[in-house]
Amino acid sequence: MTLKSTLSKTINRREILQKGMAGLGIAGIGASILKPSALSRVAEAAALAEANGKILVILELSGGNDGLNTVVPYADDAYYQHRPEIGLPKNQLRILDDHFGLNPGMAGFERLFKDGKMAILHGCGYENPSYSHFTSMAYWHTAAPNSGQEYGWVGRLADNLDPSGSSNFLVNVAARQSLAVRSKQHVPVVFDQPSRFMREAFFEETEALSRVPDIGDVDNPSRRFLLNIARSANDASELVRDAWGNYNSPVDYGVNSLDLPKVVSLIDSGMPTKLYYVSYRNNAFDTHVFQNNVHRRLLTYTSDAVSAFIRDLERIGRANDVALMIFSEFGRRVPENVTLGTDHGAANVMFVVGNGVKGGHYGDVPSLTNLAKGDNLAYTTDFRRVYQTLISGWLDHGGGSKILNGDFETFDIFS
Repeated sequence: MTLKSTLSKTINRREILQKGMAGLGIAGIGASILKPSALSRVAEAAALAEANGKILVILELSGGNDGLNTVVPYADDAYYQHRPEIGLPKNQLRILDDHFGLNPGMAGFERLFKDGKMAILHGCGYENPSYSHFTSMAYWHTAAPNSGQEYGWVGRLADNLDPSGSSNFLVNVAARQSLAVRSKQHVPVVFDQPSRFMREAFFEETEALSRVPDIGDVDNPSRRFLLNIARSANDASELVRDAWGNYNSPVDYGVNSLDLPKVVSLIDSGMPTKLYYVSYRNNAFDTHVFQNNVHRRLLTYTSDAVSAFIRDLERIGRANDVALMIFSEFGRRVPENVTLGTDHGAANVMFVVGNGVKGGHYGDVPSLTNLAKGDNLAYTTDFRRVYQTLISGWLDHGGGSKILNGDFETFDIFS
């Protein structure tokens, strides 16, 4: 008999996580149903949910989004000189101010910016940029440009926020785990389709695999690791399936939700997760050929989904607790190419969105006349400054220099 079936008539899983064992009463559950280790895991999850506080969600735009045709510097003549065919005219843009306008497909982003809920960070990049999708993304995932790290920066952040490695602290919605969430202490919850999130097995193995024996302390580190993995998989898969099964929102996310409703479902269920990682997948933003139409569609889908995400959080009363960071592994070269697209570039814009954000422009805007090698924007903002801003300014955690292997000046973007 499972905890869920035992309590289904009196209390749901969200209440378990939010109220903890004190709210349930141990006698009401029965010692024969939950062993001490199971009790401690539920209590641990409940305590984390109660103290959940601020949540960070990261959205990756894979493929290298063209920042210049996303946040368009229409007041700079050099923009149109470099892009005589694909440059977006002012009368088509969603005007933000006397210098910048958004791509015409970005109605949701326009509302967020004008409501003061979006920070645009300019010139984000790093020294000696790589133009390889794989390499540059690895640098952003590990916050270690031109070097290597075993663990991702989000994974290291989880380890610093919660050295005990509590269950369900870190969630990655994806077909496969991102390097960004690889952690020494934590087992990231990685899933794609919530309703089908369970351990793969032959039918005859299902019952056996669903049971993780409580054998007390285990001295062998390899065995302890495997038991923790199995326990985490069983616990997390049931929580995720329940959360998604109970999720019902009237908010329209548009054509591509970017997995953001799955994040809302887990937050609403009381999942004790502080760090979520999602992505626009399959190198979608690699726009080398006839860029404008497909790029506008991609940005429309992204803008609609992000705007809906904030509305959905407001619906469940958690919008003040969540910040969303959006990035891509690099920008595009400044001049258009001969196939009316753009090639791999360097510096780019990043976005931070949320009710707690002080909207506006941050960072120095790169010059369009004094370009870096390869006709690229020269970076003006080390992207780790944005990471540090989220770590210390949003999550109020003082270990940013250890996580990022250096001290980086923060932006004052949170109210």
